[in-house]
Amino acid sequence: MRHSLALGLLQTCILPRAARALVGIDTDMWKPPCAYACSQALAPFMLSCSVHDMSEEGHGHDGGMMMTSPSCRAGDTAYLTTLAMCLHMKCAELYSIPTWSLEKYWAEQATGDPSVPAKWDYATALASISHHPTRELGPEERLNFTALVPESDWESQLGTMVTMEYEEIIHPRYGIVILVTGFGTPVVLTWLGYLPYMTGILEKIKPYLVYPSAVGTYQVRPLPYLLGNAPTVGQALYIALMVVLNVVLSAVNYRSFQPNVWYTNQWREIMSYVLYRTGTLAFALLPLVILFSTRNNVLLWLSDWSHATYLLLHRWVARIFAIQAILHSILALVIYRDTGAYPAEEKLDYWIWGAVATVAASIMLVGSGLYVRRWSYEIFLITHILLAVFVVVGCWYHVELRFQRKYGYEMWIYAACAVWFFERLVRVLRVLKAGVHRARITEVGDDIVRVDIAGVRWGTVPGQHAYIYFPTLNPLRPWENHPFSILSTTHLHPPSRFTQQHEASPTTSPPSDRASDDAVEKGHGTTTTTITTNNTTTTRACNATPAPAGITFFIRKSAGMTRSLRATTHEGGLGVVALLDGPYPNNPNTGAVLSCDRVLLIGGGIGITALLPWACSSGHPNVKLCWSVRRTASGEGLVRALEHALPAEKDVRIGKRVDVDGLLQEEVRAGWRRIGVVACGPAGLCDDVRDKVARMGREEGRKRGVVFVLEVDAYSW
Repeated sequence: MRHSLALGLLQTCILPRAARALVGIDTDMWKPPCAYACSQALAPFMLSCSVHDMSEEGHGHDGGMMMTSPSCRAGDTAYLTTLAMCLHMKCAELYSIPTWSLEKYWAEQATGDPSVPAKWDYATALASISHHPTRELGPEERLNFTALVPESDWESQLGTMVTMEYEEIIHPRYGIVILVTGFGTPVVLTWLGYLPYMTGILEKIKPYLVYPSAVGTYQVRPLPYLLGNAPTVGQALYIALMVVLNVVLSAVNYRSFQPNVWYTNQWREIMSYVLYRTGTLAFALLPLVILFSTRNNVLLWLSDWSHATYLLLHRWVARIFAIQAILHSILALVIYRDTGAYPAEEKLDYWIWGAVATVAASIMLVGSGLYVRRWSYEIFLITHILLAVFVVVGCWYHVELRFQRKYGYEMWIYAACAVWFFERLVRVLRVLKAGVHRARITEVGDDIVRVDIAGVRWGTVPGQHAYIYFPTLNPLRPWENHPFSILSTTHLHPPSRFTQQHEASPTTSPPSDRASDDAVEKGHGTTTTTITTNNTTTTRACNATPAPAGITFFIRKSAGMTRSLRATTHEGGLGVVALLDGPYPNNPNTGAVLSCDRVLLIGGGIGITALLPWACSSGHPNVKLCWSVRRTASGEGLVRALEHALPAEKDVRIGKRVDVDGLLQEEVRAGWRRIGVVACGPAGLCDDVRDKVARMGREEGRKRGVVFVLEVDAYSW
């Protein structure tokens, strides 16, 4: 149609200014649509008071476009009576729209500007019509009499509006479906475990879905060529659910209406709806992307999924978000080129900000790979945050400048920002609550340091970590922080020499405790120390020195902040300034492991620090530790530093790998029916434990009904 572009712009401008929420949920685009169709059908016709718009923004042809201002409509009798008659015939008579609804529409939209009221209300304008009009307006006729709105124009406007509103209602609803599915799936699956009879069912499912990797035995170890970390089967199912949901909801439920006043053919119309759909679904994913990346993720409190799981899912959901955003941008480029509007649109601010957001998301899609994180995690983190800011800000200005909050698109950005601000607020509050501390740093070996922070009473719960800031170590990057396993300093304090033991008898015949420990410390050959005690041991200390309260971290120095850690007596002998953010659970469901008959701790190297709280703080009566450490100065120093914290039943191997399969077979042969396995250490060890536990859980579950409960704390994120 000749006036299609002008009508589209007018239709956008006349959208109710009260529309500040999601269309179809908190607001309607056009209510009633029959009334908006009347005003839009009259919009192209000139009134007696219309004037030529000679400005460059007028988009005029042949010397300018005829423009009609709201004040012109407000005082034009012919326009008001024609509009009133259209409302009466097309709404009151045809659709039985109540008079109060038409009066409301009239007060807000009769002139196109709520701040410019018409000289008459709806009832007065209708009453001023002396006789029923019989003549329709011609295509180029000036509206200077009470006329009938052209039927074809009104039907085209109504059909366009109804179809467009249907699509705009579907878009946010599908977005909510994706958001609720992504958020609710972990909660629902967790809460299912509390239903009667579900515990046994889930225990049978886990060796098939939860524990094994979806790609061979890769999980903590990166895939070949540093392609990333493979998800477990269960994580892969969640990712597949989100991918399928996005593909299906991007492809279904489109309607078309022709002749359409906005789109000259069906292809442009449907592609435009796909353009809006992909943009909305990308916005709906944004809160989920940010939520999964945070350490104060509310889902960690509502579900039993681990922080490591959510970070892996964060990467995949972010990829879906980026693909949706890229599709949205490509479709916009294709459609605007097809209509010839691209040269003008690309110069507008809303288009530029949308391009900024898409480019930033594309860079993040490529630049967040494992190869970048391995190369320099600090650079990755800083650029990642900056690019994320550009994405959010670009999205905000894209819809703010284009739609002025008429369609509710900004609600998704509000939600995303609320998630981020909540997480940062909680993080700051945690740091403030912990206070400022001084950390004493001691060299344990060539590349391992011990960090002691006095007065902090954490570490009494197994499976926890905290983030440490050392703002004075690198004043140029005071925000740097890293997670480390929490170990109570009390457990490292040597016991009093005045002790008495009762009713203790070894179930095996290993070397004596003292001789074995000495051998481990000296590192003679490949040394294995195994001490098993089943009966009760009672210890009574006389005049014992109280163990110091505090927490201890053992940190392997690498790049970044940890590289600057050195044994310190500077800063007045008070140690290094340290800030703490924590404690956080590695896995919210530690109770599942502690409810087992037997707890088997398998660690390698410095991973021992994540395992010791399970032995020292859990209070479980049947805990066995299997720990392998390299024959290096750091490894032997670590063994000496932790000798007093090692449990009674332990298998410490210096220079020899842990035989995971043999350990699990031994526990099964011993008759344990429910075995909890906690692993922490090198990536190869963690993946080996995962693979063996999953396989044995399937095999022994079928044969003997043995149940394995697995937790892997690899800190690979």
